[in-house]
Amino acid sequence: MKRRKTDHAGSPPPKRNGGGLRYNKTDLEINVDQYKHLDFLRVTEAAALASSKWVGKGQRDEADQAACEAMRHELNSMEMDATIVIGEGERDEAPMLYIGEKLGQPGGPEIQIAVDPLEGTNLCANGTPNAISVLAAAVVGQGNLMHAPDCYMEKLVVGPECAGIVDITVPPRINVRLMAKALGKDVDECIIGILDRPRHESLIRELREAGCRVHLVPDGDLSVAIAALDPDSGVDGLMGIGGAPEGVITAAAVLCTGGEMQARLKFTSDEQRERAEKMVSGDVDRVFRTEDLASGNVTFAATGITPGDLLKGVRFRHGSAHTESIVMRSSTGMIRRIETTFKLGRREND
Repeated sequence: MKRRKTDHAGSPPPKRNGGGLRYNKTDLEINVDQYKHLDFLRVTEAAALASSKWVGKGQRDEADQAACEAMRHELNSMEMDATIVIGEGERDEAPMLYIGEKLGQPGGPEIQIAVDPLEGTNLCANGTPNAISVLAAAVVGQGNLMHAPDCYMEKLVVGPECAGIVDITVPPRINVRLMAKALGKDVDECIIGILDRPRHESLIRELREAGCRVHLVPDGDLSVAIAALDPDSGVDGLMGIGGAPEGVITAAAVLCTGGEMQARLKFTSDEQRERAEKMVSGDVDRVFRTEDLASGNVTFAATGITPGDLLKGVRFRHGSAHTESIVMRSSTGMIRRIETTFKLGRREND
């Protein structure tokens, strides 16, 4: 009888099913989650490549649709029972990747998915930095992603060196002094990322008066928040008010890196507050910690679309496209940066 080829551990090689990895059952127990994170990376790569063709063309809706369609196609190819818990919006508002949408092929684990196929639609349309494609995932029963209401969220994000020393309830000038001490810097060497919005005028003024430098971003605080978790990015933290759904995806990255996130929901209407009270357990006015937003076994993946604080953008060369991505797992603390080259079809005039 012909023996099947096995790897060094004695287990049979993986089979591909719709692009996803699937292992045959053997006496050796294999944790599929070890490999699934690379499939999720393939999802953000596909969305980044699709939307990159619209960079600088001024057509934000077309770019977003391209990213959504590519991401949806890849998610549907994976062997899993996935539900979108954070997506492009409610079903009536978002024909692609709407909240509650079911994705995947039969036979896989039940998974929560939080996505932003194109974080920074204006950034992509204008060809400006920090547009990314991002995804967070958790296997039900092993991890959890909070189903965040569509409202604002005040955020404080710091890397591992500053975890445990900051407090969102104290003045920002105090937090930046605590951060500087933990980082071994002077306050005037610290850089805080903030969305460039009128609502942040007093925050920006307070930090600058304390001697801190401010990195203003025109749109999309998610990529800058994640950059704050990387000691080599030059960004030491994120402060200010942004979207609550993006905050949950940020928390997944924070959980993977060992940083810290604190947040408070901000409402602009009674309707928003009532909706949040139905969706979120406990006091909606409390300070939310990292584990309130993302907990347990979580995977995070992101791919750059335009160059930014976190990742390089998609670069086209003759016959190829090049991406840079980051993928993380909270269960192991693994962080991988991956550069991928995609061969493109030859052009008709070549």
